Amino acid sequence: MKRTFLVLIVALMCAQTAFGWGRRGHEVVIAVAERHLTEKTKANIAKYIAYDLKKDAVWMDEHRRDEEIAYTSAWHVYSSYADHTYDPNPRLYKGDVVHSLNVSEYNLSDYERLTDSAVVFNLRMVLHFVGDMHCPTHCYQHNTNYKWPCKFKGKEYKTFHGIYDKMPQWMWKKTSATEIAEQIDNCSKGEIKKIQRGTFHDWARDCGEKCAVITEWNPIGTEELNPKTIELSRDLVNMQMRDGGYRLAYLLNKYFGK
Repeated sequence: MKRTFLVLIVALMCAQTAFGWGRRGHEVVIAVAERHLTEKTKANIAKYIAYDLKKDAVWMDEHRRDEEIAYTSAWHVYSSYADHTYDPNPRLYKGDVVHSLNVSEYNLSDYERLTDSAVVFNLRMVLHFVGDMHCPTHCYQHNTNYKWPCKFKGKEYKTFHGIYDKMPQWMWKKTSATEIAEQIDNCSKGEIKKIQRGTFHDWARDCGEKCAVITEWNPIGTEELNPKTIELSRDLVNMQMRDGGYRLAYLLNKYFGK
């Protein structure tokens, strides 16, 4: 009989409506990762889930309010200190995206001892939360949650956060995730290994340092956003989706490539 190591956290969760990266951004992160998976990793994953992993890109968003997994609702974001190092304290009780990756790391490091359903659930966590970590508005710099209402090109948005959730779709109209991945996957093997290096804390700091620039383009509380926000954000968003894909590939090969 397989044993389930799925970690359950008893906690009160705050409801959040933002979908990090939207579907397009999450699919791109996964599409980049798929380009770097070993054949053994692909074969082992296929035992549990249909190999087109992009189908599960936003499963964690779509089901975040299901009673059985409501404890994951707060796990999509994280906070950082002024120097961009990971700060667990504001979300210590509810958990955050770093906590989510630690949970899946614990479970999937010995995935063959899990039930099939536990493997699928933890795999969905990794597929989604690595992407969330790399979304510019998912790192709460100095506990700023980017929830202020704003206008962009004459249209009102409930939150600044939502602007970056939509950014990949705005940037890459009528382009599939696979096609985008082909264009942004532009690093050498050595560069990829450097990006993949480090702990979840290191990845969080790297994301925080790079994404802090968004408040230079649009300072906190800005009501009418810079009309060039998409153009200014293009390189950052592409880099974050690319690096998220490289790091996701590293984890999947680590867990399932044995």
